[in-house]
Amino acid sequence: MLRYLTAGESHGKALVAILEGMPTGLKLDVNKINAELKRRQSGFGRGRRMQIEKDKAQIISGIRKGLTLGSPIALLIENKDFSIERLPKVTCPRPGHADLAGLLKYGFSDARNVLERASARETAARVGIGAICKLFLNEFRIKLSSKVISIAGETDLQAMKEAILKAMANKDTVGGVFEVVARGVPVGLGSYVQADRRLDGRLAQAMLSIPAVKAVEFGLGFGYAEKFGSEVHDAIYYNKDRGYFRKSNNAGGIEGGISNGEDIVIRACLKPISTLLHPLDSVNIVSKKRALATVERSDICVAESAGVVAEAVSALVLADALLEKFGADNLLDIKKAYQDYQKRIR
Repeated sequence: MLRYLTAGESHGKALVAILEGMPTGLKLDVNKINAELKRRQSGFGRGRRMQIEKDKAQIISGIRKGLTLGSPIALLIENKDFSIERLPKVTCPRPGHADLAGLLKYGFSDARNVLERASARETAARVGIGAICKLFLNEFRIKLSSKVISIAGETDLQAMKEAILKAMANKDTVGGVFEVVARGVPVGLGSYVQADRRLDGRLAQAMLSIPAVKAVEFGLGFGYAEKFGSEVHDAIYYNKDRGYFRKSNNAGGIEGGISNGEDIVIRACLKPISTLLHPLDSVNIVSKKRALATVERSDICVAESAGVVAEAVSALVLADALLEKFGADNLLDIKKAYQDYQKRIR
């Protein structure tokens, strides 16, 4: 089983990620991990924090001579803005954030204790270990990519930029929709036999774990509700060269909780960032009187970078499902099992 933990606060000393279950013999290239971290920091509408941080990962365990050992892999990503002890208290929680719910849950009198961990800064750690999972999936010619579909309802690139610029001018924020596609995924990852083994359920949970993601769909998604079954289900064909295949992919590559060999297509809706430079009404938790919400340094739009995070968490799920199907100890053994399976299903 592939599993991970992350640790670290937004303005703490560093972020740490531990990935357990990666097999032996995988070549790790820290430059490729850092390239993914750089992608996460990009995108039109990012805030000043991205001008401060230049994320780079250090691999501090789990490899020898560039190859994985099968032991836990630990990554360290240092924060340049290490200021957690100097930052002021937050007593006016921000609507849409974890501030109020978190401080009530844990008994804090300072929402700083909540927002430092609830911050999307944590996703840098997940992108780091997701990059390792991408390297693993590449061994099986499985590739992931993402793109922004819309911003504030606009689908044209220039119109999307103008929506972000309008939000900037109004001291507001804006959300959008992004899409992740996994190509080359074999038939048979996931299972219908238990709810927690369904691949779409696992991927949906991963998507919804990304801060600000509020909705997820696969393939045609909500479009299924508008059509008849005869219009939407992907007819099955076969030829000797390709094996079984479809001419459409409304299912988004998953049927009955199992990958069906077509591209896995996931779209997610990202709400506007909760921190507004023109803040909404809130309540001071000390005086209980009406107040404006705290203003923290923030982004205007993160749809593009959220897609990079979504690639990472999808890679984690798919790598776990592939290891579940084909073995988990040695990369060469896994590849042999994979090749034998491909011969059988043809």
